[in-house]
Amino acid sequence: MNLLSVDDLSASDMHSIFNLADEIKKGAFFSVRQGTSIALLFQKPSTRTRVSFESAMARLNGHSIYIDVNTSQLSRGESWGDTAMVLSSYVGMIAARLFKQDDLIELAAHSSIPVINALTDMEHPCQALSDIYTVRELHRGGIKGARIAFVGDIAANTANSLMVAATKLGAEMTLVGPKGYQPNHDYVRLARKYGKVELTCDVKSGVVDADFIYTDTFVSMGQEAQAKKRRKLFAAYQVNSRLLGSARKNARVMHCLPAHRGEEITSEVLDGSRSVVWQQARNKMLLEQAIILYLYRMERNGVL
Repeated sequence: MNLLSVDDLSASDMHSIFNLADEIKKGAFFSVRQGTSIALLFQKPSTRTRVSFESAMARLNGHSIYIDVNTSQLSRGESWGDTAMVLSSYVGMIAARLFKQDDLIELAAHSSIPVINALTDMEHPCQALSDIYTVRELHRGGIKGARIAFVGDIAANTANSLMVAATKLGAEMTLVGPKGYQPNHDYVRLARKYGKVELTCDVKSGVVDADFIYTDTFVSMGQEAQAKKRRKLFAAYQVNSRLLGSARKNARVMHCLPAHRGEEITSEVLDGSRSVVWQQARNKMLLEQAIILYLYRMERNGVL
């Protein structure tokens, strides 16, 4: 079983992963078989994803091998398929952080071991799962019925994964972005198969009923050439104290990090009492531990 898209997981799969995370959080110890390793095949820079995956695997008594795509044979023309076939004979899993979703799909097509999407241009499923787990912890009644407003870059990979995971588990999504700026319609259509997704360019109405206000960087990796244009385009969608004044008094603020203070979010809000950003960050390693364990069990037909 691979995790290339959050839609690869059923609602039951996600709940099983969350239950594993609960057990780990309460102190339960789980272990993969001695010698099990995961290849971290990274094409994009990373702090949290690399460290959280390495720590997660170590806590399962496995180990990680970091591979920088830019210093590997991939940079000299080796195909994703050939790389996948070789790695399949060396390690037990691959977590790949790549620019293109299509490259991830090719990697997985030639792999005989589980492949985990650790971020691509289209999706960030591990992040979405840790986000929804955080909502589950904080929202009275759990995920079902929670209202999440994603403000700013509503076409981002994180927004794509989050809206699908959220609606599949019974939450509602509102995408709040500038006029004329459209989210990925394929993901909107997919999420609407499962639940309620609304689109608006009006910030005040977009956050007024939200339980959680989510934002992400205005300039993602690979978009540096558009930085000036994007900052101007999204400036009115900054999550700041004025925006929170239009929201519910108990609305929580989320951000997947890294945060660009003073751009998509102010320090006052990021470090404020309504921010749950650091809880999200802590949960990221926990959920990756649960994801690795879940896929490991699936690969071994449920037998550790």
